[in-house]
Amino acid sequence: MRYNISNQLYFKFLKKIDFGGLKSIFFISSLLYFCIHFFHNIDQISFDINFEKNGIYLSLSFLFCLFSILLNAYSWKYIVEWFGNEYKRNNIVSFYVLTNILKYVPGGIWHFVERFHFIRKMSNHQIAFYSTLIEPYFMLSGAFLLASLGVIFSPFYFFLILPLVFLNRKLIYLVLKRLDLFKGKALNFLRLSKSKDKFENKINIRSFFPAKAFLLEICFILSKFIGFYICLNTFYQNNTLNIIFLLVIFSLSWSIGLIVPAAPSGVGIFEACLLFFIGRNIPQSAIIVCLIYFRIISTMADLLLSFPFLIRKLVKRI
Repeated sequence: MRYNISNQLYFKFLKKIDFGGLKSIFFISSLLYFCIHFFHNIDQISFDINFEKNGIYLSLSFLFCLFSILLNAYSWKYIVEWFGNEYKRNNIVSFYVLTNILKYVPGGIWHFVERFHFIRKMSNHQIAFYSTLIEPYFMLSGAFLLASLGVIFSPFYFFLILPLVFLNRKLIYLVLKRLDLFKGKALNFLRLSKSKDKFENKINIRSFFPAKAFLLEICFILSKFIGFYICLNTFYQNNTLNIIFLLVIFSLSWSIGLIVPAAPSGVGIFEACLLFFIGRNIPQSAIIVCLIYFRIISTMADLLLSFPFLIRKLVKRI
């Protein structure tokens, strides 16, 4: 009885916290941090690049960014199947890719909204909502697992495997319930039941652990990292940093950008965090140029694959 009362008080306390305001403050602070370092090093920053010499490396970075989007799309397909959806056609993958550009729209939810409506047409309300809602948790668990390789530098990184512990049939409802806490308005809008019995009746999770979806999320992060690593070595050829160290700080920075939805696609937050974590190990002018080019490359990859979706939307408006 005492536990239930304390648990209710805990949830009431969390609901009173303005997480949206805190995320906005963190977003603005990150942008300021990056801008301060940018203008501090502006005399040493040069965006000139020899495309004859380095064009092939930037093209490789672009290709790995494209590949990462496809891996992420297939991961979502397997997430939907893990929740019990019987639909097998690959247009789930193509629809995911086409709507990926919507993550850059302010609010950071419109790609989820489009995907929710798409899945709802071929399945039930519960599968559509929860398979869409849980996808960032899969990405976060994969990124944290890669970041946990930092245990070779500090024991603290071992705790980053904790999100993975809950990624199974027995505990996934607890994750969704916590996400419910932060997405309460969305749940009320969609009129979804918060009952565990209702969840279990509508959701038929197929296996204990979503191995295919999770492994593809890890490959997604790795492909993204390879694109970044190629870009870094293009602009800083004297790079001697441990590749594991770079993977750890890349995964952490990307995760923080994912957690803070006030930033469309983590813009500004990923860059500021990576700049902070890397410290003085690489000249700031070099890492700033690399981060800006990598952001342009990854955004161009999203735009290229989402172009048909944008054209269709424009045609409908005309």
